[in-house]
Amino acid sequence: KFSAAENTKIVRHLEAGGVTTLLYGGNANFYHIALSEYAGILGGLAEIAAENTLVTPSVGPAYGTMMDQAAVLRDFDFPTVMVLPQQGITTAGGVETGLRRFAEAFGKPVVVYIKHEGYTEPENVARLVADGVVSWVKYAIVREDTAKDDYLRALLDRVDPAIVVSGMGEQPAIIHLRDFALTGFTSGCVCVRPDLSAEMLRTLAAGDFDRAEEIRRIFEPLEDLRNAINPIRVLHDAVALAGLAETGPALPLLSNLDEKDREPVKNAALELLNR
Repeated sequence: KFSAAENTKIVRHLEAGGVTTLLYGGNANFYHIALSEYAGILGGLAEIAAENTLVTPSVGPAYGTMMDQAAVLRDFDFPTVMVLPQQGITTAGGVETGLRRFAEAFGKPVVVYIKHEGYTEPENVARLVADGVVSWVKYAIVREDTAKDDYLRALLDRVDPAIVVSGMGEQPAIIHLRDFALTGFTSGCVCVRPDLSAEMLRTLAAGDFDRAEEIRRIFEPLEDLRNAINPIRVLHDAVALAGLAETGPALPLLSNLDEKDREPVKNAALELLNR
């Protein structure tokens, strides 16, 4: 169940660290929220956020779910929402059609979240952008070598990098912003050290890549655990283990950390928090 009190702790921690854009997507496990609880959660987030804080919730990933959520969203003032990516039972053309229909039902442009090869192609995204369907793009396809990314190059040949955001935290952000000219980055570990993540964004904008690299390395131990275990599960429990907020039981179909993983995650979270 949504806890206004515990979510307020997280939001205030983020805002105190200089973060004023809050994206509620995979890390918030919006994948598994019941439609019957959706309006209540949206209302709670809208009430918690400060006046100058932008909240972007998510919809989907199933087409039917997002279309039902569009009706709920029309009762709120969120300027955009992110469409969670579905994997395995989609085609690029079908995703393009689905995003168009959802944006039309929502009445506003949407965030396109590219997380997997084959979900959508650069030409599909370019058409959506040209038609005003897209507010921005969250790019998060993991590469063995971040600098070698033909898909991202093809996307940026068709779409202004000013609307494309690196979507995998601090680790690939330097290459994405310096070498591909992406406009910013999203982060999960920002929930632990918002001030440091915000500083990294500022240093990248200023071209201070040495300091950005120092910050990236500070986030690396917790991020490595997220990659090794599960990004959502580790972050969910890391926030609680660091004493920032009581995040409680993970919403099915996910589960909390195994007992053997709790201590290393706690240590990494506290190390990050106290650096």
